Amino acid sequence: MEQGLMTCKDSSFISKLTSTNMTKKVFKNQKMLFSWLAATVLFFFNSLAHANDFAVIATPPRFEITGKPNTVNRQVIEITNASTTPGKYSIKTADWTLDENGGTQFTEALSPESCRPWVALERLQISVPSGAKYRYRFEVKPPANTPAQECRFAIMISGDEQTAKTADGLSFPFAGRLGIIVYVAVGDVKPNLEVVASEVKTIENVSKPVISIRNTGNAHGRLAGFLSGTDAKGQKLEFSPSSLPILVGETRKISLDIQQAEDKPLPTIHYPITIRGNLEWDGKSTPFEQQFTQ
Repeated sequence: MEQGLMTCKDSSFISKLTSTNMTKKVFKNQKMLFSWLAATVLFFFNSLAHANDFAVIATPPRFEITGKPNTVNRQVIEITNASTTPGKYSIKTADWTLDENGGTQFTEALSPESCRPWVALERLQISVPSGAKYRYRFEVKPPANTPAQECRFAIMISGDEQTAKTADGLSFPFAGRLGIIVYVAVGDVKPNLEVVASEVKTIENVSKPVISIRNTGNAHGRLAGFLSGTDAKGQKLEFSPSSLPILVGETRKISLDIQQAEDKPLPTIHYPITIRGNLEWDGKSTPFEQQFTQ
């Protein structure tokens, strides 16, 4: 029998680990792994977290919903247990931000941009048989007279604590986790993006043209658009901006990525190169022209 939804004003999600230095290092590495699993969250229709027998698929991996003051907005996450054993999961809220590389960083501390005081969860623990799906409910109710703003939070799905062993026999506890990102737009909110700088930056051993984008609006935004350029050796290239979100009040470095067929090697840019076209976001379009010099 389903229980009534529970409010989550002070939810805590971080798994408890031992206090040894080795465990702290392992936990740091796991945070990076789970952030990657959740983030992507930002780019796929399904998200998958896997750690031993923790294998959970959450659909959708991201919500961008519209809220009204004093009005309940109900949503459903489809949680699939993709492991070969029954799963027991704890579900709580968290806050999050993005690091300079676009990785999602979760925290139990309540942030100024958080919606968590307005969130109610169906329940804090669920059991899902192997291969089965669970339609999990949550709702958001902004208070009356809430001004126009965008807030955000995450719903964290955590497995039972497990014990892992290193090659030299050292044991440490850990728990698999998956984060679902939620944006809530209350009232008339929009991003306002502008290019404030440009540079050539090495990303994963590849030199890329990068632009710094400032968001002075009151909602997050993502760049789109088609750009083209001819490099110093006459090579004609097509580009598109990275789809990383630019949060409210943030200035974020956005790479301009070469558009190339998957079966062809990525061409090398010979600088300088002038890139032209239009940058688009939230129904707006602005001309762009910039020379990039290494």
